[in-house]
Amino acid sequence: MTDYRPRILVIDDEPQIHRFLSPALDAAGYEPVRADTAAQGLKEIARKAPDAVVLDLGLPDLDGKEALVKARAFYAGPILILSARDKETEKIDALDLGADDYVEKPFGVGELLARLRVALRHRLRDEGAEPIVTTGDLTVDLVKRLVTRAGEVIRLSPREYDLLAQLVRGAGKVVTHKQLLTAVWGPAHEHDVQYLRVFVGQLRQKIEPDPAQPTLILTEPGVGYRWMG
Repeated sequence: MTDYRPRILVIDDEPQIHRFLSPALDAAGYEPVRADTAAQGLKEIARKAPDAVVLDLGLPDLDGKEALVKARAFYAGPILILSARDKETEKIDALDLGADDYVEKPFGVGELLARLRVALRHRLRDEGAEPIVTTGDLTVDLVKRLVTRAGEVIRLSPREYDLLAQLVRGAGKVVTHKQLLTAVWGPAHEHDVQYLRVFVGQLRQKIEPDPAQPTLILTEPGVGYRWMG
């Protein structure tokens, strides 16, 4: 019996993407599956759910965001978006619609493989419902709502803790401004980005080893934040 190889479905209409991505995925221990259109990709997901999907937003038969919504109706696995650099609004929309992460075109294979590994690990963590997350000497207990460093309690306001918890639960993934604002402050505040920046700054002061050079909460310019702990 051969070892199981995670199936990665790549939905993209550019032949050159498949030409260099398929061998790279294969060499990294994945089973690449190709789809050139949204319809073909959705059919493949329904036929045999892949471990992760790489989805281009610029497909010939259906807008990538529409394809994402259709896929999310019956597929809960990781979906990574391929997006051109000048399509920031589309990128944010895709994340808000349920994508796990994005890679900007043109991209390096190493970057895509790294994002895939994070997405797959995050899925396993979701399934295992990891209640305690430890990074170095920092521990976040999501059950007790307790944050400590080297055993010493770090005192956070309820909003600061809720913000941290949202980021930690999405470890490695970019979480958009809208997602954070809606989850922590409610839908009425989904556009209060400056408000969010203030709270992120306060949180960094309390948990980052060097708040001026953050390594735990990274900024994704114009999009949101990513927990790298």
